[in-house]
Amino acid sequence: MSGVGAPDFFYREAQRLGYVARSAFKLLQIQKQYKLIKPGSSVLDLGCAPGAWLQVACQSLGPLDNGGSVVGIDVKKVKVPSLHCDARVQTVSADVINLPSNQVRALSPKQKGFSVILSDMCPSVSGITTKDAALSVELGMRAVDLALGPAALASPVNNSDSSTDSGVLKPGGHLVIKLLESQDAQEFTRICKPLFRKASWLRPKATRSSSREIYFICQGLKG
Repeated sequence: MSGVGAPDFFYREAQRLGYVARSAFKLLQIQKQYKLIKPGSSVLDLGCAPGAWLQVACQSLGPLDNGGSVVGIDVKKVKVPSLHCDARVQTVSADVINLPSNQVRALSPKQKGFSVILSDMCPSVSGITTKDAALSVELGMRAVDLALGPAALASPVNNSDSSTDSGVLKPGGHLVIKLLESQDAQEFTRICKPLFRKASWLRPKATRSSSREIYFICQGLKG
């Protein structure tokens, strides 16, 4: 589905199926293609407002007795949606840019980190292409910093960072980052590809035709 009719289709489908936003279909497609979230997964959703990805993440965990958890962080206060979510979902109101990694790790089960990190963070679009792209890269790099630790940004092959500075993504874990298409976005490939088993780009079908959104999907953190 693409073009003018696509947004209307996904908007109507979201309403029909009880999702709080059409963006649910982006994660549904990612999950269908890559199967990142499994029963028992611990999921961190950065930029979780309005909650559609929380819904899909919780659904992907399966029944409540499968275990797992979903933690959403956003600068806005986000109420956990009543549909498709259960007691495994919680939200935190905080600015991810300034949130220390040890506080993020403390939100994970037994403070051992997360098996899946989803970053759907996006800047308030100004319409100035270069400015918006730069802000998008900044948010994306913050997600990488949280997931992998500062050493990953300094040197892709440096594994000597201390446990206090290490990222909150578990070995074998997966990372998804939303970006706005730009030349600088390719920097994520340079940084992340050596650290993951597989890294690829995806433009979900539910993306509006006028949008430059693209998702960087990293599978299987080496460690």
